[in-house]
Amino acid sequence: MLRNEKPQCQFGNTSDPNGYCDGSHLNKILKMKNKILTIITLLITSTIIGQELNLDTSSSKLKWTGKEITAKQHYGSIDFKSGILTLEKGKPVSGKFIVDMKTLKNEDLPEDYRGRLEAHLKSDDFFSVDKFSEAILEITNPAAGPEKFKMEGFLTIKEITHAVTFTITNTNNNWKANLSFDRSKYDVRFRSGTFFENLGDKLILDEIVIETDLIFN
Repeated sequence: MLRNEKPQCQFGNTSDPNGYCDGSHLNKILKMKNKILTIITLLITSTIIGQELNLDTSSSKLKWTGKEITAKQHYGSIDFKSGILTLEKGKPVSGKFIVDMKTLKNEDLPEDYRGRLEAHLKSDDFFSVDKFSEAILEITNPAAGPEKFKMEGFLTIKEITHAVTFTITNTNNNWKANLSFDRSKYDVRFRSGTFFENLGDKLILDEIVIETDLIFN
């Protein structure tokens, strides 16, 4: 370069009144590149590490159903306290859901009779909700997909934990999870054939069925 020759600015016109590159355009381009790299990094991280969905507890629903040895059955609801579901490439891989056992309700009986059954289910004959106010489901292992996923996890009731398997389905972001558990494993003894004999038609089956509609924010 000749002594009096002005350097060429490679990134457009310069605001330097002497005609020299002051680096302002270079700085703008570098900032733009950094933003693009940040976005790409976030996208890659989201794909590899996973996307975390938070449960909308006010909109999500949980239905329980219990049956007797006869055709008689009762069903009702329990409210969620919290829930998180982690996805990797759109598939659930882990999660944790907590329900408030004190919100246990019956929905099949006439309203005048519901309170008595609800109080019994909350008592020590069943779920002892004054002592154990939460039930927790933790997802530990995913399985097959793409729209119906068989999951493995641990269910804790009355501070007793056992492994469970269950299914989660996702259709147009409408998530549903269904499972059943053996109440006798959680020391829920009332009229259980596991603990008592000769109950006849008073026998209440040990299997409790849970169906959920999960809405995420």
